[in-house]
Amino acid sequence: MSTTLRVVTLNFWGIEPPLDRRLALAIRQLQALAPDVVCLQEARPLDGVTGRTTADVLAEALGLGAVYARAAQWDGATYPGVPAGELGNAILARDLETTKTLALPAGHPGDERVLLSARVGTVGGPIWVHTTHLNYRLDDGLAREQQVLAVDEAIRACGRGNSDAPQILCGDMNATPDSDEMRFLRGLTTLGGRRTHFQDAWLRRHPHAEGITWSSENRFTRPLRSLDLDRRIDFIYVTTRKKDGRGTVHDCRVVLDERDGAGDDYICASDHFGVMADVQVLAAP
Repeated sequence: MSTTLRVVTLNFWGIEPPLDRRLALAIRQLQALAPDVVCLQEARPLDGVTGRTTADVLAEALGLGAVYARAAQWDGATYPGVPAGELGNAILARDLETTKTLALPAGHPGDERVLLSARVGTVGGPIWVHTTHLNYRLDDGLAREQQVLAVDEAIRACGRGNSDAPQILCGDMNATPDSDEMRFLRGLTTLGGRRTHFQDAWLRRHPHAEGITWSSENRFTRPLRSLDLDRRIDFIYVTTRKKDGRGTVHDCRVVLDERDGAGDDYICASDHFGVMADVQVLAAP
């Protein structure tokens, strides 16, 4: 019996074409990884507006359940030339218990942000898993600071005592590890008069490697290259490791980075690469 929970996070990039090929490529890679939990950002209804979502398609292929929370919603007048629609976050898992959604501060009209949380059953008992997607603009650092403060407060409300289970936070944070908002999560700076502490799963296993997830090696990033390429902006965070071993990060990798196709016509599953982590959820004997 595995003592760890395998978690994957990915910004799936809405329903950008070629959607069927992207879904198939994502499914093939996810099936090979066999995750217990998948956290998605930019999940979206297949028609862009309502109903069955990309998260539902991925969940069914993996034999998992899915919960979806709308974050952004816009009408036909919000963005000239862009049809009305919505997108949001999703959590995929076999045993989804309680779920809840928190609207985050400082989103832009038609580009709102939320934290989606789900209590997930594991071999070590239920744990809370969270997924979010912070403001994307390079000068949105102050907004992201407000957002991580709200995220931290919500996670603390789920229980961060010594006897509580570890919690996992995933997301497209749109910020690099050296930013104040990400350093706050790692306990390296103060925001809002507060401190906190999470483990950055990637840094736990690769303290001297970059772990790029927004990459010039992915041609889908080219339309948004003004956002600065070759950065790590997708994260898996784990609350402080317990004395009994729970919360230990045993593995972390950049995933969902395979190409399908030849030459410059290749595709990736998304414009982001994903991150996978194996987190211990069963106490050591």
